[in-house]
Amino acid sequence: MKVLLVEDDRALGATLRDALEVEGHQVRHAASVAEARALLAHDSLPDMLLLDLGLPDGDGAALLAEVRRRHAFAVIVISARQDDAGKIGLLDGGADDYLVKPFALGELLARMRVAWRHRGHAATPVVTRYEQDGLRVDLAAHRVQRRQGGDWADVHLTPTEFNLLARLVRNAGQVVTHRQLLADVWGAEFTEHTHYLRLYMGQLRAKLEDEPAAPRRLLTEPGVGYRLMPPAG
Repeated sequence: MKVLLVEDDRALGATLRDALEVEGHQVRHAASVAEARALLAHDSLPDMLLLDLGLPDGDGAALLAEVRRRHAFAVIVISARQDDAGKIGLLDGGADDYLVKPFALGELLARMRVAWRHRGHAATPVVTRYEQDGLRVDLAAHRVQRRQGGDWADVHLTPTEFNLLARLVRNAGQVVTHRQLLADVWGAEFTEHTHYLRLYMGQLRAKLEDEPAAPRRLLTEPGVGYRLMPPAG
């Protein structure tokens, strides 16, 4: 999903953004009502809004009311406020759900899936672990390993290399087109820069393939894109 996260706590916002991106979501983060309004006005609309209430330049409840007058995407309120009357008012005012801080990430993800299903979309957990032919990837732990002999050794990837591999892991066994990879890893404005993909795929193969010139894991689909071999089992 495309998610707009409105949260003024920078540390919490960064943590949530990282966790949601590991799950495959595209996240934009606003720390104020004004920033949120600007993103809603000038960026592509999100599929879901995660909305804090106590923002530095206004109350999230007012933003919820504005959103509901114009848009139908899902809204989940995330707030430390626990009064029942306030929760009921926000739910009656158009929020799909209300989650009280602090909360477990797993609960947030589950509630997001429920809200997504209520809008008629399929919602299944994204693949975050991968193992095949001596390669092991854990997206949540940000860890990549290769088996060397009988042991597993960590492989250091740059942030861009990791993001590219993560995109392929989430769709392991399926072809991901050049345009999809470029848009998801570099941004929509880079969809014609296929030389980026050639360069970084070459770097990934050098680190993850036994014979980079004859890859068995990171496969090229000529003229279309790339495919990661499906996981074992």
